[in-house]
Amino acid sequence: MRALACVVLLLVAAAAWAEEPASASSRAARLAEEFSDPLTTLPQVFLKDEYIPTSYGTEAQANRVVARLIVPRVPRFSLLPFVQLIRPSFSLVTFPTGRGKGTRTAFGDMQLFDLAVIPWPGRESGFMWGVGPVFIFPTATDERAGQGAWQVGPALGAIYKGIPGILLGTLIQNPISFAYTSNRRPAQSTLIVQPILLAHLWRGVYVKSADASWAIGWHQGAARTFPLSLGLGYVWLRGSGPPLNFFVSGQWLVYRENAPVTPQTTVIFGVTVAFPDWRPWS
Repeated sequence: MRALACVVLLLVAAAAWAEEPASASSRAARLAEEFSDPLTTLPQVFLKDEYIPTSYGTEAQANRVVARLIVPRVPRFSLLPFVQLIRPSFSLVTFPTGRGKGTRTAFGDMQLFDLAVIPWPGRESGFMWGVGPVFIFPTATDERAGQGAWQVGPALGAIYKGIPGILLGTLIQNPISFAYTSNRRPAQSTLIVQPILLAHLWRGVYVKSADASWAIGWHQGAARTFPLSLGLGYVWLRGSGPPLNFFVSGQWLVYRENAPVTPQTTVIFGVTVAFPDWRPWS
């Protein structure tokens, strides 16, 4: 099924290349950046599947499906005099049940962050940044699919678009637990760093390294993992229809500490639907 998805993606991209006029290249390049920009004000629905064929500590193959919404709120409709970016994320997790090949599927924890985009130094500089809280709600339907802790902490996003066709950025979060679903659940405090690098190649085609997140646990004996990713994507402009973004990435774990069971390799398939004309506040 995943091989078939790759073939379909290539066929769709080939057909779109043949039909897409060269005048749309700049728009596709801008949209490619918006789809990977943590501070984007482009309303969108994001879906991705993280297939984990090999893991340390188990022979089981795991999977994680993530659905995410990006809902921008401008000052007129915001509680603050800044643009606010609300991003809830939901997940469906297939996880190993032991050292064998057994797996189970359950809903994972829900994540929500709300970033306020700071208007200084301004878009003309190419640099933008935002700060706000990040929340994690223990909504997992199986204790192995989530952390079992209510968490809140700071989040910071920063991007630089001063180089044509290049997007540099990062998203940093540190949720900290303050309540638990069970007295057996350990305290949580993890620094999560997502480095973002995207380069537009031609028309809607781009290459990126933006799907891996480094995790550094602050408590004694907590896990620390550092993966790297590399992927290829395509923005499909469909006339009057919503633009679509397809991408596939490979992710490799280059360093781990105190993580006996953790993904070694991951293949990520994703699609994003954007709604650039949906501006109820304009």
